[in-house]
Amino acid sequence: MKTLQKCLFPLAMALAISAAPVSAQNYKAVDIKPIDPSYFIPKRHEGRTYVITGGARGIGAASAIRLAREGANVVILDVLAKEGAETIAQIRKEGGKAEFVKGDVRNNADVQKAVDLALAKFGELNGALNAAGVMSATAPDAPFDYQKQKSLFPSPIAEASDEYFDTLMDINATGVFKSMRAQLKPMLKQGKGGAIVNICSIAGLTGLAGNSAYVASKHACSGLTRNGAIDYAPYGIRINSVNMAATETAMTAMATEFVKAANKENAGSDVVNMGRTKTLSILAFADSKKRQATVWEQAAVICFLLSDEASNLTGGLYATDGGWTAY
Repeated sequence: MKTLQKCLFPLAMALAISAAPVSAQNYKAVDIKPIDPSYFIPKRHEGRTYVITGGARGIGAASAIRLAREGANVVILDVLAKEGAETIAQIRKEGGKAEFVKGDVRNNADVQKAVDLALAKFGELNGALNAAGVMSATAPDAPFDYQKQKSLFPSPIAEASDEYFDTLMDINATGVFKSMRAQLKPMLKQGKGGAIVNICSIAGLTGLAGNSAYVASKHACSGLTRNGAIDYAPYGIRINSVNMAATETAMTAMATEFVKAANKENAGSDVVNMGRTKTLSILAFADSKKRQATVWEQAAVICFLLSDEASNLTGGLYATDGGWTAY
C-alpha cells in the first residue's frame, strides 16, 4: 500500500498543480500586440541578395518585403504567378529591388533559374529563405472542395494516399534539398559565407494528429537544416529554421476549412479525436481573441536569422510558435 501511495502521490500533486489557477487578484489580463507590419531595420541587409522560395504570399512574401525594406535584393521563386507579381510590384513601389521566377521547387531547372537570375542581376548570392511548402496535395490556388479533394488532404498513416504523401515529401523535403543544393554552390564558390533559413513548422519538431506526410516531410526539413549547419560552418554559412504554429496564411485558412469538414463528417464517431488534445499555442490560448501569429512576426525572426546579428546561431530549430511546443 505504501509503495502504491508513493507512486500515486506525484501524479496527484501534478494534477492538483495543473488545475490550480494563477492568482488573479489585482492583475489585469494583457494581450500581446503583434509587430507593426511597417516596422523594419534600415540598411541591415543593404546590398545583399536572397533567393526566396514560396515568396509569392504568406510568410515568404512578408519576409521578402521586409528584406527589401532593409536594403536587400530579392528573387522570388513560386508557382503562383499572380501573387508573385503583386509582391514584386509592392517591393518596387517602395523603392526595393526584386525579381520573380515562376517555378516549382520540385524542378531542378526552375530552382537553378532563380539562382542564376540572382547572380546575373545582382552579382552574387548571400543567402536564402526556403519558404515553399504545402500541407495538402491540392494546388495552392485550388478552391476548397472536401469531397472531391479528400484523398489529397491531411490523413493518418493508414488512410493516407500515395499522392498525398508523395506530393508533400516532394515539395517539403526534396524541394528544400534541391533548393539548398542550388543555393549553396554559388555561396561556396564566392567564399564570403552567408545564411539560409528554412521554414520547417512545428511539424518539424513534434507530431500533429492526422498529418502523417506533413510531419514526416517537415522532420526531414529539420534534418536538412541541422546537417547543412554542420557541413557548411567551415565556410561561414549559417543554416537555421523557423518552426511556427498557426499563422495567418492561406495554408492555415485551408486547414481550418478542412478540419471543419472532417469533424462534420465524423460527428457520429465514438473514436477519440486526437487532434483535440491540443488546439492552441500558449499565446493564442491566453489572447482575448485567440489570435494566430502574423506573417510579420515570423518575418521578424527570419530577417534576424539571415542578418549578422545572428552570427553565433546555426543548426537551430527556432520554435516561433507562441509556446506551442513548450507544453
